[in-house]
Amino acid sequence: MVEVNENESGTFDIGGELTVNRLGYGAMRLTGENIVGRPDDPEEAREVLRRAVELGVDFVDTADSYGPGVSERIIGEVLDPDDAVVATKAGLLRNRGGEWIPHGGPDFFRNQVLCSLDRLGVDSIDLYQLHSPNVDADFEEAVTTFGELQDDGLVDHVGISNVDVEQFETARDHVEVATVQNEYNVGNREHEDVLEACEDAGVGFIPYFPIGGGDLGETGEALASVADDHGATPRQVALAWLLERSPVTLPIPGTSSVDHLEENVAASGLDLSDEDVKRLDA
Repeated sequence: MVEVNENESGTFDIGGELTVNRLGYGAMRLTGENIVGRPDDPEEAREVLRRAVELGVDFVDTADSYGPGVSERIIGEVLDPDDAVVATKAGLLRNRGGEWIPHGGPDFFRNQVLCSLDRLGVDSIDLYQLHSPNVDADFEEAVTTFGELQDDGLVDHVGISNVDVEQFETARDHVEVATVQNEYNVGNREHEDVLEACEDAGVGFIPYFPIGGGDLGETGEALASVADDHGATPRQVALAWLLERSPVTLPIPGTSSVDHLEENVAASGLDLSDEDVKRLDA
């Protein structure tokens, strides 16, 4: 297996000024079962965050709906503001049945940002993302509200999530978009056009489910073959492919395990050849 070293993923400047290592950490799993409630072992959750920072991970992504509120609160307990750039989101609710429910309007977002500030223990949020375009408010009204939160000094940078190219361009008419977060991985490239639009604009692209929840479909055989050649795991190859795919990608693999965290970070030191990439793209 690829050795665990400090994050070697290269850097990206979010919003042109927040320099982060490109391999981040997704904090959705710092919660209870079904992304609801507190984790079974809160101290282990805290240790995952501590170890991430030790390994050079300095970009952490979360949302107010993870828990709800649990992930943000743990991050606020463990991380100092100088430890990492923290991104959070508003625009989805979570219920015990496992449903993600789009919700939000201007007043809701103005309330939620205050809740997130309190849980994270900061004066302003590094990156605040609209979690879904399908909220109660008109999309343009929603992104305009996020821009107003930025103008008010509550938010440093604004991101959007789960959008198509048209929505991305519409958002840019109303606010300076620092990042886009969509589902994307070696086995699911539905949003290739959104990634390309981000590249053209110099906007960060945060691929969520970067290892597809462990299921990367028809690419499995190629992943296994490339992994075998490198003495790595298929998960590591999938992350290395994302880092290779574009200089604007910011993968955020999530885990509640220190061992899995170390495995993920080790992927940042995996160099794929042009031939490796061709095999994965075939």
